[in-house]
Amino acid sequence: MRPGLRYKIGSVTKTFTATVVLQLVAERQLSLGDSVERWLPRLVPGGEHITVRQLLQHTSGLFDYLEDPRVAEPYLQGDLDFVWRPRQLVAIATEHPPLFAPGTGWSYSKTGYVLLGLIIRAATGSSVQQQLQARVLGPLHLRHTSFPITDTRIAGAHAHGYLPGAGPGGTPLDFTGLSPSWAWATGNMVSSVEDVARFYRALLQGRLLPPRLLRAMQTTVDTGQGSRYGLGLIALPLPCGGTAWGGEGGLPGYENWALASSDGEDQVVMMVNAGDGGNDYTQLVGERVVRALCAIRSESS
Repeated sequence: MRPGLRYKIGSVTKTFTATVVLQLVAERQLSLGDSVERWLPRLVPGGEHITVRQLLQHTSGLFDYLEDPRVAEPYLQGDLDFVWRPRQLVAIATEHPPLFAPGTGWSYSKTGYVLLGLIIRAATGSSVQQQLQARVLGPLHLRHTSFPITDTRIAGAHAHGYLPGAGPGGTPLDFTGLSPSWAWATGNMVSSVEDVARFYRALLQGRLLPPRLLRAMQTTVDTGQGSRYGLGLIALPLPCGGTAWGGEGGLPGYENWALASSDGEDQVVMMVNAGDGGNDYTQLVGERVVRALCAIRSESS
């Protein structure tokens, strides 16, 4: 394991996706108040009542498609190359009733970010991958960051990711080659520690969004899990005082956290090449990142 290795960043992808959406809002190509129905007619039952803001903030009430066992089944059966299309994932999610009326609760939903990817495509006429490259990856020179759609390979030197206890005799199972298609705009990106840090620093220092939309991104709701959530951005209270901003990504084979001070100057990015997408690894890595960020702030004060 080395700091320069590329790795799958999972749901840290959400902050990248949200940034593109908010740039489109800044350009008046879409609005936070636009409905899902406005951009994706007849795709989501009740979509006329769900807004772009609610998708970004996980307050839409939409069922998370990954909670349906059919999504993971091909991979658990050994077909790591199996490809899911975004609209198939939405179709699976919408077979389930909403968890609550839009805007009346909070529940983490990957479905919302798949819909945001489709909205980006509908609003711009080009792919999420192209929009990310033109708006974020290119301008920030994030050369180790990519948005794979179906390619299971990771280019260059990279960390293999292991699913604990899933191999023969309870050994770790190498899950590096898992298709990124099941995650798409919600969690399919590959990056490096340095690139992720550079992205969050630029975002929090106002180099990617105008002030009013960065404020909107940092307007949060309570998750009921000890954190708050903005528009694709986690806010975490620090035991040493203040708030950390960033993202967390847990998926089979990897767990990672990226947290920064409000001004983006103090940062910690940590990647572990084992994970099962569950809460144990999330808490374990998260606690260490928080402790490290507090240590950095103490040294710099």
